[in-house]
Amino acid sequence: MNSLLVAINAKYIHSNLAVYSLKAAAGAYAEMVELAEYTINHHTDDIFRSIWRRQPQLLFFSCYIWNRSVICELAANLKKVMPELVIWVGGPEVSYDAEAFLMENPQFFGVMCQEGERTFAKVLEYYLTREDAAGVPVMTDQRIVRETKEQGEGSRPGMALKDIAGIVYRNGDGIVTTAAAPHMGTLDELPFVYGQPFVQEQEEIFANRIIYYESSRGCPFSCSYCLSSLDRTVRFRSLSLVKQELLYFLERRVPQVKFVDRTFNCRHSHAIEIWKFIKEHDNGVTNFHFEIAADLLTDEEIALLATLRPGLVQLEIGVQTTNPRTLRAICRSDSFEKIQNAVQRIAAGGNIHQHLDLIAGLPYEDLDSFKKSFDEVYRLKPQELQLGFLKVLRGSRMHRCAKEYGILYRSEPPYEVLATRWISCGELLHLKDIEEMLEVYYNSRQFCCTIEALEQLFERPFALYEALARYYRAHGEDGRSYSRLQRFEMLRGFIAEITAGDGHTDEERRRFDELLTVDLYLRENAKTRPDWAQDQKEYREAIAAFYQSGEGARQYLMQYEDRTWKQLMRMTHLERVSLQTAAAAGVEVSGIEASREVCESGVWLLFDYQKRSPLTGNASVQCIFRPGKQAGEGTGGRDGRQLCSV
Repeated sequence: MNSLLVAINAKYIHSNLAVYSLKAAAGAYAEMVELAEYTINHHTDDIFRSIWRRQPQLLFFSCYIWNRSVICELAANLKKVMPELVIWVGGPEVSYDAEAFLMENPQFFGVMCQEGERTFAKVLEYYLTREDAAGVPVMTDQRIVRETKEQGEGSRPGMALKDIAGIVYRNGDGIVTTAAAPHMGTLDELPFVYGQPFVQEQEEIFANRIIYYESSRGCPFSCSYCLSSLDRTVRFRSLSLVKQELLYFLERRVPQVKFVDRTFNCRHSHAIEIWKFIKEHDNGVTNFHFEIAADLLTDEEIALLATLRPGLVQLEIGVQTTNPRTLRAICRSDSFEKIQNAVQRIAAGGNIHQHLDLIAGLPYEDLDSFKKSFDEVYRLKPQELQLGFLKVLRGSRMHRCAKEYGILYRSEPPYEVLATRWISCGELLHLKDIEEMLEVYYNSRQFCCTIEALEQLFERPFALYEALARYYRAHGEDGRSYSRLQRFEMLRGFIAEITAGDGHTDEERRRFDELLTVDLYLRENAKTRPDWAQDQKEYREAIAAFYQSGEGARQYLMQYEDRTWKQLMRMTHLERVSLQTAAAAGVEVSGIEASREVCESGVWLLFDYQKRSPLTGNASVQCIFRPGKQAGEGTGGRDGRQLCSV
């Protein structure tokens, strides 16, 4: 019997751990199951065509909030042209209202609920081990499919569906719900997904996609908006297995391994051992992502994190809100003071990428309260601050309390909040605009220098992004896709508007133009130089001489001694800026005397695109100046300063 497991991911770079795990756990039946991965960016017709051409008899979908509508459409259309096809679905989006889902969607035969590995293996066994009257295994007999579709249990001897725990299925005109499947006591019984031949054959998984890995399952906390809170029995994979499997990734130098553990550091011994292991076996390439509770971090853990290679680890921390009443309402006991302390101590090491989350639309949080939460978290200066919006997930406590809180939310996935008793629809839409500005101008890390200078012109961080959002509404176009350079142009227009009044000078505006230029070249050696960047034509000869001189560029780029001067020019960029701009951009200039000559001629910044900050992706920078000489004249080496990435 031809069986197909289908994953429809949010992005190509994602891989679907669930379908890999189900196939790997199928044991003797694994070879009878094919896998197919798509993304929501594929045309639905293309996915339909691909599935139809495989002609499955059993079809299994992995369902989440981002792909539910696509899956329902696909299943309905496939059922029309393949009426004998039996379609099952599983995943968090259908596990908690399975009976209602089947009643609303007649194209599906059954739902596998919650933890699925054992259940999937049993369902496969039901279909793949049936025997005919003579005792011969029936592998492709369409009668089995027909009997199952019409009668649920079928009429032939063998296992009955009602004996399989953790499923909801059709039986004629009725729907049967079996006993809940017991949780696995340990994750050790699950095979290592990525060691399976069917995964190893897909080279692009290791080279171009995020590897998802699970070392624990369940969550000890009870956050009312999260489905993970429904499984509070945290189970761990043995550290010996985890280390062996992480070594597998390290040896293959995969770009990123993202732990899906809901609260990775809920057990200190587990977290500390894994962090020590990846430190000891660091290959200089692989990055590991962990979702943690910052208030649980111990002094030992923070001290260990401070010793890791920059870029080895990134941490995701769900702050969600700093409003104490809201925290109580969503069943969180976090202390923002503890979170703040931990985040600041980690940031002091300068080696860990920190991603902090906020959620808008929570109970008891109005717009003013959210602004306060935003400002307090923003001032911690994480590498990324995600402004998310409450999703009222079926099965969650928040779903049950939605009427009590006056929460209005979208009827279809992702069930995002529209309004609450405390915040209006208009205010939430305003926050959507601010979310876009935050993503573009803060989280991208492409405007670091300019944004940091702009923050000084506003009383609070939220006010800056609020003003940016209003500027875009006034001067932008809804739904327009902006290029990177157009984003710079919009930001420059915004700066011109807010510095147009009294109290702002032409010198200040010129300084902002220099900062924009620095930001532009920090990320890439831009081929197109914007009109507002200082004209460097008069310095062409000096710049060329700098690269051609054995005592010039070689002094600052000794690690590239095997490259020609033309190659060095392509690998780097020189930009002349004022001493004040260099300082405002975060470049260390304290060792350069601010003489009249320095103030008039400025300094040169040398951007090296082969050396980038693992936290921001920006080029490293050196500051070059020698009194009385432009870059490229003489040696210039004694006055150069080796600087940290900005």
